[in-house]
Amino acid sequence: MMSMLFYLLFLIPLSLLNMWWFLVFYLLVGLFYYLNVFWFFNYYVMISYSFGGDILSMCMVFLSFWIVCLMIIASYGVNSNNNHSSEFLVVNVFLLLFLILSFSTENLFLFYLFFESSLIPTLFLIFGWGYQPERLSAGFYLLFYTLFASLPLLLGIFYVWSEACSVFYFLIEMDCNFYLFISMIMAFLVSMPMIFVHFWLPSAHVEAPIAGSMILAGVLLKLGGYGLMRVSNFIYEYLFQYSYVFIGLSLYGTFLIGFLCLYQVDLKSLIAYSSVAHMGLVLCGLFSMNSWGLWGSLVLMIGHGLCSSGLFCLANIVYERVSSRSLVVNKGLIVFMPSLSLFWFILSSNNMASPPSLNLLGELMLINGIMGWSSMSFLFLGFSSFLSCCYSIYLYSYVQHGMVYSGLTKFNFNSFREYLLILFHLLPLNLIVLSSDIFVLWF
Repeated sequence: MMSMLFYLLFLIPLSLLNMWWFLVFYLLVGLFYYLNVFWFFNYYVMISYSFGGDILSMCMVFLSFWIVCLMIIASYGVNSNNNHSSEFLVVNVFLLLFLILSFSTENLFLFYLFFESSLIPTLFLIFGWGYQPERLSAGFYLLFYTLFASLPLLLGIFYVWSEACSVFYFLIEMDCNFYLFISMIMAFLVSMPMIFVHFWLPSAHVEAPIAGSMILAGVLLKLGGYGLMRVSNFIYEYLFQYSYVFIGLSLYGTFLIGFLCLYQVDLKSLIAYSSVAHMGLVLCGLFSMNSWGLWGSLVLMIGHGLCSSGLFCLANIVYERVSSRSLVVNKGLIVFMPSLSLFWFILSSNNMASPPSLNLLGELMLINGIMGWSSMSFLFLGFSSFLSCCYSIYLYSYVQHGMVYSGLTKFNFNSFREYLLILFHLLPLNLIVLSSDIFVLWF
């Protein structure tokens, strides 16, 4: 595992020298090398200095590698406009480093430390390369929501250390109580985010640059799910006992947010709210505490990371040409970008869980798990699946069809880089299904 971390540290000089495409190339080479040397076992392997990985960890590490690589490809405008491009690359490499440290550590306190550290580069991305002045308030929302919920987690970790004499995930054995249970899960619920603590997410997405939106949707939301899976080892009695509260809230949230998505008028806002709905399903699977629910949560987290990131890329491609994210202005784009319309259609379909995407596999597993927890949940599950279909079709049809806005005076063609970017989202999203047995090897 140390070799991976030193590999990333070696990339920092490349980013300081502003070697844009070299960095992308080295990230891809690193990803494929570690993908081939890693053994997919359900226990920690490649352990060095208390860092290592099991299937859950390494799935998240590879997702982080892939998304950060695509972020750099998507943000080429930063380089072409000479908008502090070397600083941008350094922030991205440090963000990747913190994410990989978060996912590969076996120590609960170090996980907390790196989990919080990953917020700093994300804030720099939003503050430094965001679009509107409102990015300051969006950044403060993100920071204070997360920090407010994280302080109890830190105190909880200190308490675990004093009681269990260890903060290694698999060595913690102790009696839990309600206050410790809430303190251990609250930070992760805000990070995912759960309904009613999700208000920071749409504003952060709308104000963030494309790289910020991709990393938020692709990886940072998954830190919450990953953390819940890790702490569930020693608080599972309370997860069982209070699961009805969180599953009930999340089922209601996915249903409610489906309606919220249907009257959004901002492209990014609609995609951000759909992320909240998908993460609600993941939460239901985690709190159901059965094998189908946990497997489905892992699969849907990876599928959603790729699909949502791809949709944000498409929204950004449109924004770069039209200079607006409004659905009223962005109409009839099938006339200008017919080939990109196919990508819009495939990603919108994948967002509503169409075959052969990972989203479908994850949702089927989650429906199995949640129905196993309570058969009465089929009402909310059915409605939320139907509404996800509705808002995905609404997004596609509104953007691609209709009368073209008469204020559009100039329009650039798409570049090969943009097609490659969307293709790199679609290929893993629709092909990993062929080897989905890896996910059910976990635990």
